Amino acid sequence: MNQKANILTVAGKGGTGKTVIASLILKFMVENGAGRVLAIDADPASCLPSTLGVKVDKTIGDVREEIASPSQVFFSEDMPTDMLIEYKIGEILVNTPRFSVLVMGRSEGPGCYCLINDMLRHFIDKLSVRFPAIVIDCEAGLEHLSRRTTRDVDTMIVVSDPTKRGIDTATNIKSIAEELQINFRHVYLVLNKVTEDEAVKNALATLVKDSGVELIGTVPEDENIRAFDLVGKPTIELPEDSKAVVAVKEIFEKVYKG
Repeated sequence: MNQKANILTVAGKGGTGKTVIASLILKFMVENGAGRVLAIDADPASCLPSTLGVKVDKTIGDVREEIASPSQVFFSEDMPTDMLIEYKIGEILVNTPRFSVLVMGRSEGPGCYCLINDMLRHFIDKLSVRFPAIVIDCEAGLEHLSRRTTRDVDTMIVVSDPTKRGIDTATNIKSIAEELQINFRHVYLVLNKVTEDEAVKNALATLVKDSGVELIGTVPEDENIRAFDLVGKPTIELPEDSKAVVAVKEIFEKVYKG
């Protein structure tokens, strides 16, 4: 019998560096014997593939549009829609030796997509049982929660930059998750791009305490990330002694249950 995958999702407002955190967590999953990991990019901006060094040609958004416009799909009219969706999802899944990548892509265009979206969720759930672990890079903010596209997650990491606005967003994400009765076993806060300024650290400590979200780790500013971003080099290839890599590894070891 297939066991449920260990699902970890990374959320937070835009610009916090959540995609870098997600890519490094995936790196440690595959290095620590998790088996083949499924990475799902649920952010319409689709930044995760580039941090993983993967090129993606088509997304779930493209599949949705194709099926909503049958004239674009070169299949027999006798093929049931559910079989078509399953085939198309398998077609757009990008496989590497250590992990697979599925990109959600853009949101719906005009028209009704309720049935298609329900089928897509069903087949993503069906696909997920093939993987022992899943990392989901959620879109910035709260949209993924309000649409209930993130369900039955073992761990949610909310990434914030060292600002009150970022920490407030983390608090709001946790509150909305509770209101929508989304099943998160653990919700943690990670502060990213933290400096060594003691005054800033003290102010952040107060903000974190008031947030009600458990802080599981901090990630310092890392000049290597800026250098990699400048030339478009995958951040999953950051040196092992990079400050961000060392910090995220410590967080991973606290969070991931294997």
